[in-house]
Amino acid sequence: MTLSLVALSVGALDPAGLARFRGGVLGRPATGDGTTLVPDDDTRFDLRFLPADEPKTGQNRMHLDLTSTSLRDEQRTVDRALALGGRHIDVGQRGDEGHLVLGDPEGDEVCVIEPGNRFLADCGFVGALACDGSQRAGDLCSEALGWPLVWDQDQETAVRSPHGGPEITWGGPPLMPRTARDRLHLHVAPRDGAREAELDRLLALGATPAGAGHDGAVGLADPDGTPFCVLPARQPAVRRGCGGAAGTPAAGAPGPPAGPAGCPAPRRRGRWSPAGRGGGSPAGRPPTAGRWPAAG
Repeated sequence: MTLSLVALSVGALDPAGLARFRGGVLGRPATGDGTTLVPDDDTRFDLRFLPADEPKTGQNRMHLDLTSTSLRDEQRTVDRALALGGRHIDVGQRGDEGHLVLGDPEGDEVCVIEPGNRFLADCGFVGALACDGSQRAGDLCSEALGWPLVWDQDQETAVRSPHGGPEITWGGPPLMPRTARDRLHLHVAPRDGAREAELDRLLALGATPAGAGHDGAVGLADPDGTPFCVLPARQPAVRRGCGGAAGTPAAGAPGPPAGPAGCPAPRRRGRWSPAGRGGGSPAGRPPTAGRWPAAG
């Protein structure tokens, strides 16, 4: 039994506007009601923009890493993002890491990775979903999705679909302290329709209940308390958000507020793990290897 990764959901004050921005940067038109980006490459999951009831505060615990084939290509991505309403942001980086950190119009971080990053060399334009999280979170994701570990060293973890596409990476401790609501979380769904069996399997792997979700989704949290949603089989990612009922914390998690789309677990703040620090690391370190201190 395994799950499929259906979507990365992003809470937004202006879902359609943020979808237009991300679609412009990624070269993907929004579909349906203008709040979903469907991949036209091997990214393998949608981007869904869901209504949030408050603006972003602090640093997100997830962000996308976009790769570059050359310095000119890197600059084109940056110029495109700035022209669409993005901006350079300071998360405490030194300035000599090679990659660039941008914010979308609502402040969500994205890294534009320098050319020559060997770890993301064959991952496509969307190279990775980089997460603040522990090895236990990576192990759960690997077992849940059936994606093998492609990095497992020094408490840093990365998984990738056996069919290719982006990696999902976790930077290991120290983790960011929880201070606010998560704006980004994953939607998964069972491949064979046996959702109850999959929920039992996830709980056995270390997930914890996080309340009832919208439109039939079930909210869970990984071992770090990061929320994700399990959809009914073969159902597209829900539009109105999912996760725990408002104010319902994950079992054993430190009492977080509800997320912008009903998700219970908040974001952590503190250190932040960029991708490909150190010029892509000749030793092939993963994109989350190395950290910079958080601004402020």
